[in-house]
Amino acid sequence: MSRSCTILGAPVETGASQPGCLMGPASLRTAGLLPALGALGWDLRDLGDLSIPPQAPRTHANPAIHHLAETCAWIETLEAAAFDAAQGCDLPIFMGGDHSLSAGTVAGMARHAEAEGRPLFLLWLDAHPDLHGLDSTESGNLHGTPVAYVTGQPGFAAYPPLAAAVAPGNVCMMGIRSVDPAEHARIAELGIEVHDMRAIDETGVLPPLEAFLEHVRAANGMLHVSLDVDFLDPGIAPAVGTTVPGGATFREAHLIMEVLGESGLVSALDLVELNPFLDERGRTASLMVELAASLMGRRVLDRPTRSFAA
Repeated sequence: MSRSCTILGAPVETGASQPGCLMGPASLRTAGLLPALGALGWDLRDLGDLSIPPQAPRTHANPAIHHLAETCAWIETLEAAAFDAAQGCDLPIFMGGDHSLSAGTVAGMARHAEAEGRPLFLLWLDAHPDLHGLDSTESGNLHGTPVAYVTGQPGFAAYPPLAAAVAPGNVCMMGIRSVDPAEHARIAELGIEVHDMRAIDETGVLPPLEAFLEHVRAANGMLHVSLDVDFLDPGIAPAVGTTVPGGATFREAHLIMEVLGESGLVSALDLVELNPFLDERGRTASLMVELAASLMGRRVLDRPTRSFAA
């Protein structure tokens, strides 16, 4: 039986310091996201790219923060769009854009899950925990705040009010390898499940992932997967402005996606931080499409052989 998927672009780059992420949705479409998923039997509906109107500047007590008005407008727009998309399909995909977009998409999915009487779980595949508050960020880049916001942490009076929060105990982070002191303290305070690259080196990706999925299944939960390009090692995915060496390998990433797809638990997917300006012949965009296809049902024997050679 065909399953339905709504695709939405969110060309957000105001949460980051380096321009280029606004081209992410177009790059993923060009790399063949829709044909790849259509070939797997998904009933696809591409709603195009969202936008926000011009915003009057807003200031904050933390002078490092930039583009606060734009970020808040994107959160409101994406929260409503995610909620609506979840009503009308089995699995929406949100294409970014920088990771600040997840403050909106996860918030919208949390509202949807609450309306369904089910808890929302969040799998955060990223080099960074993105647990800063508006007061603690030193860079002022608001793509470092979404997990703190969607879990209902204090200090977000400037952001739109949350209709529903994600319980910190329902968050699992994998691939973490760059953590600021304020984020480290918040991880310890909240007890968020974190599997950094050292832990993955020791155990592999499968045991922690399967344990988390069993937690989701036992709670009859819905699962939002947020995949940041910098989760991957920059050697295979260079198109990101926040490169951190030592990320997930090609096979680790595909294994995670395949197991997620087989679980049947995934309710939404973010593809974020793709900066085509930094890519090499589209290789990162193509890899993100392949990973999305692995989550949506493609397996190793279905994958076409290709080469990165010039």
